[in-house]
Amino acid sequence: MTPAILVGGIGNIFLGDDGFGVEVAQRLAQGLLPPDVRVVDFGIRGFDLAFALLDDYRAIILIDAVPRGGTPGTLYTIEPDWTALDDLDAAVEMHGTNPAKVLAMVKSMGGQPKRILIVGCEPSPMLQENEERIGFSEAVEQAVDKAVTIVQKLVRTLEGEKSERILESSSDSAGNRGRGHHVAGH
Repeated sequence: MTPAILVGGIGNIFLGDDGFGVEVAQRLAQGLLPPDVRVVDFGIRGFDLAFALLDDYRAIILIDAVPRGGTPGTLYTIEPDWTALDDLDAAVEMHGTNPAKVLAMVKSMGGQPKRILIVGCEPSPMLQENEERIGFSEAVEQAVDKAVTIVQKLVRTLEGEKSERILESSSDSAGNRGRGHHVAGH
């Protein structure tokens, strides 16, 4: 049976702040999430991530360094727009993981996970192109534990949504249509 939620860390540990998602996933894998949550360090394995996204998870949380022009260490929670992926090249590099390209590949293969969230961290612009460095900038190092907490809260919220849907379904099937719990946005 496929776990309900997939949490995947993305990044290259040899490129400084780019290893952010890997570090957060490794910390979460130490038993910090419920047993029905699968935590995977995908690193730079884009194909592995794409095929995992084709599995029947109710929700997926990806963790990655996400340069958006903000202050280094800023954390973002992003819900990608599937329609915006149509214009992206769906080719995934063999030794690199660009979440948008992976999602475009999944979509081109006919997949569409039920819900995807990305927990991203603004990296420091310290590295030059292809410059290797192990270890995080101070700002990103300080964001790791905060990201662990954000992922834990997202998992609790997603599991709460599942419980509300179950309650709603059971009250509907009992002939009480319309009197179940209202789930905002559903």
